Amino acid sequence: MVILGVDPGLATMGYGVVSYDGVKVRPIDYGALLTPAKMPLPERLMHLFDGVEDLCKRFEPDDIAMEELFFARNVTTAIAVGEARGAATVAMRRHTNNIFEYTPMQIKQAVVGYGKADKNQVQQMVRMLLGLETIPKPDDAADALAAAICHAHSSRMRHEFRM
Repeated sequence: MVILGVDPGLATMGYGVVSYDGVKVRPIDYGALLTPAKMPLPERLMHLFDGVEDLCKRFEPDDIAMEELFFARNVTTAIAVGEARGAATVAMRRHTNNIFEYTPMQIKQAVVGYGKADKNQVQQMVRMLLGLETIPKPDDAADALAAAICHAHSSRMRHEFRM
């Protein structure tokens, strides 16, 4: 099974692609789709849409796992990230119905074993679980890989997390 993990964001949308054989999760690729702040919003959204569509075509994921939005303070940021997430979701849906979402706490629990783990703990575990020499950069790529790992570990109950 090939899983595409996505950490939604307008300026930086992290992605991580892993394979899962039912026992072991192995890295395939990771990185980020970037949009400059000075680019008009419609162009930024189209760039993200095209980038996610390209990832789906290139890796042909069986499942796609995305981190659910969670913002306690900045409403403006939440709206912008929501728009980016929408563009990505439409691109994903053109490829598959198998789109799943997990809360940050569910991802941390699956990767670290503690739902309130800090960012560094998650990044270190992603590095260890995937046998990488260094922590994936940017941070958004590590978060996307964590979402993919979470989905792999939740695959028996995946129907509970379908969007």
